[in-house]
Amino acid sequence: MSVRLGEIWDFLRPLEPDEDQVPAPPELPDGRTVNVPERGEMFLRDSGAQPGEPTVVLLHGWTLSADLNWFSGGYETARRHGRLMAPDLRGHGRGLRSEKPFTLDAAADDVAGLIDHLGLGPVVLVGYSMGGSIALLTWRRHPHAVAGMVLVSTALQWRATPRERALWAAMGTVEYVLRFGAPSGITDRYLRKTAQASAHLSTLKGWLKAEVRRGDPVDIAAAARGLSAFDARSFAGAVDVPTAVVVTGHDRLIRPAKQRELAAAISGAHTVELDGFHNAWMLRPDAFTEALDEALRLVVNATG
Repeated sequence: MSVRLGEIWDFLRPLEPDEDQVPAPPELPDGRTVNVPERGEMFLRDSGAQPGEPTVVLLHGWTLSADLNWFSGGYETARRHGRLMAPDLRGHGRGLRSEKPFTLDAAADDVAGLIDHLGLGPVVLVGYSMGGSIALLTWRRHPHAVAGMVLVSTALQWRATPRERALWAAMGTVEYVLRFGAPSGITDRYLRKTAQASAHLSTLKGWLKAEVRRGDPVDIAAAARGLSAFDARSFAGAVDVPTAVVVTGHDRLIRPAKQRELAAAISGAHTVELDGFHNAWMLRPDAFTEALDEALRLVVNATG
């Protein structure tokens, strides 16, 4: 208990005066906006293609953007296995805005629409957390677009127990907090904590703060409600493309047992273990990219 109280105090202790850090980004792949017919404008990172190489499309997690999720080694790792593309999903980051309510199905249709519009398919989809659910839905709704999948820190379903349903439904209330502006003190304290754990982030605090605030609160809340209802048990057994599941072994948000349940449900799926928490992409980038590299190697080699 004393450890927990110490952690709470460390988080809540007063912020020290901080210089107004310029929100300069780290080195990132080239970005562009694509007008996808019947979908809208989509922002994406694109490394450009070399003849004959596969395309790897990175799908980020809930509340994040492509840059936040993949800047710390994910982009570089994916590029080693093919053409890298990473869109901001609708309502997140610079992702498209729509008058229609956010749904995971609509996000999957966006991904397939982008792939078809650019003539890329079939591609290898890499989905982190919510992005893993969207990857599964993209395969289900548009199988022609998907050659393989890497599913990271994600689950077969998010709603098996009352606790899980309540957790993700409650996550939807973030709309009412974010609608009036994200409390900067909470963001600053979280970034202080992560910078203490990972010194490489300390010079990026200004950029991280700016990037966190890009998302649309209504869509982010709807995405949480969508995750509370997501359940792939009815179709995961039919997945017929090479798949690898990266299990974050100390995950407190999506328990490792739920991630392994996903791997077991997909025939022939590989399991790659990662010694880290749900935010290993930020706090343990070396371990994260090592596991991602192994998973991509398995899937890309199997797609031939």
